[in-house]
Amino acid sequence: MAEETDHIFDIEQHYNQLWETTWRKFTAGVFELDPLIASENDSRFGITLLFRPGQEVWKRIQQFLLELQQIEPEQYYYPEADIHVTVMSIISCHAGFSLDAIRVEEYMQLVQQTVQNSQSFQLYFRGITASPSCLLIQGFPVADQLNQLRNKLRESFRSATLQQTIDTRYVLQTAHSTVVRFKAPLQNPSVFLDKVQEYREYDFGSTEVSELELVYNDWYQRQALVQLLGRFSLKSHWDCC
Repeated sequence: MAEETDHIFDIEQHYNQLWETTWRKFTAGVFELDPLIASENDSRFGITLLFRPGQEVWKRIQQFLLELQQIEPEQYYYPEADIHVTVMSIISCHAGFSLDAIRVEEYMQLVQQTVQNSQSFQLYFRGITASPSCLLIQGFPVADQLNQLRNKLRESFRSATLQQTIDTRYVLQTAHSTVVRFKAPLQNPSVFLDKVQEYREYDFGSTEVSELELVYNDWYQRQALVQLLGRFSLKSHWDCC
């Protein structure tokens, strides 16, 4: 139990540090704009294992986004179908990657073997944090199943000969969901930031994660470009051992 508590505390500390650093930039008028959101020539694709927040969470996120959109309509707001939490970026998005470069069935088999005995888990979505380029919903695992699942995936892929880039960009430890990206200069930054501050500790609800998706995706996880490779069920707490 102590290890679980420490892990959750570390996540919260990370979110807080990210928020404090970014908030100083926001209040100084520094927002990093993404020049590729509207580009038709963005060829960055990869392979991701992820899950989707439930309807209760999505409805609260949607209300948050609608309020922001009324203030700053020119920014990029994630639609429901695109909102997700990354379990593991197996092949990080990079220019020119396509499914032709890998044997998809081998990835499916390895993921299935790795997650087949893993339990479902609960994730609370509370408050927001930010980076200079985007706003994130903070996710907090109730226990340590997500961390254990990620470690199992790391071990499985490192033991295999399959192409992967796990942890090469950074070691994924949080459970956030990106919901806004900045793509144009803000017209009402002070009003926008006041609204963002209102949601800093907002309760977005919880989700019981019982299914994972393996997808071929672009950088923004846009539904029109995402290809579902497979779904994987996690064991219910009520399943017999």
